[in-house]
Amino acid sequence: MKITRFSHNDAIKFGIVDGTELVVLAGDPLFAGFDTTGERVSLGDVALLAPVIPRSKVVCVGRNYRDHAAELNNDVPSEPLLFFKPNTAVIGPGDAIVRPPQTNDTQWEGELAIVIGKIAKNVAAADASDVIFGYTIANDITARDLQGPDRQWARAKGMDTFCPVGPAIETDFDVSKGEIITRHNDVEVQRGSFTDMIFDIPSIIEYVSAAFTLLPGDLVLTGTPAGVGAFQAGDSVEVEVPGIGILRNIARDAA
Repeated sequence: MKITRFSHNDAIKFGIVDGTELVVLAGDPLFAGFDTTGERVSLGDVALLAPVIPRSKVVCVGRNYRDHAAELNNDVPSEPLLFFKPNTAVIGPGDAIVRPPQTNDTQWEGELAIVIGKIAKNVAAADASDVIFGYTIANDITARDLQGPDRQWARAKGMDTFCPVGPAIETDFDVSKGEIITRHNDVEVQRGSFTDMIFDIPSIIEYVSAAFTLLPGDLVLTGTPAGVGAFQAGDSVEVEVPGIGILRNIARDAA
């Protein structure tokens, strides 16, 4: 089931994708379930938004693909390497990635994102699926020229608009058969299989929930494959996960 969050007639609603239409839900399915209103709207008549706005945090796993660690001359971590993005970094499909004046080197990192569906603490890997609501797509925008000098990643990865998310949450997604493709100005720059992750989804959930209580709506980004690179104002960055959709954003410089 694909779940969207959308704007229609000046109202923000949630819906289930049914072909070219959305079946409108009575509320946020993370909290209100899947009761419907009986209303249907055309996908062409709505503006898709980030399918979830985390109420507390976005937890990210760094260097979770060996080829990405190698391309940046970094060691492969022996345990998941975690960092945060604030929820103010989240934007939706079609929203502008704003390049702030503090950086001259903004880079894309296409990633699969886990959407947490229940309060989760000390979850065993074997039980990880019990706390996962579904999966969506994220782009871990990074100011690469700030990441090294700062020696921690809060500013380099947490600025406003640095976490595009969408276009939908897929509640029934087979990660073992999935792949991610990133395109810069319609040219493919990244392609990776989720089976190439150093730490798989259950291991990530176990590790993260041992450190932090995860709340419904929290996002966990799972790392990016090789092929990261810089984009400029006016460029498009598109991240696709077949079975979930395509997340596309255009960059602009801050006014």
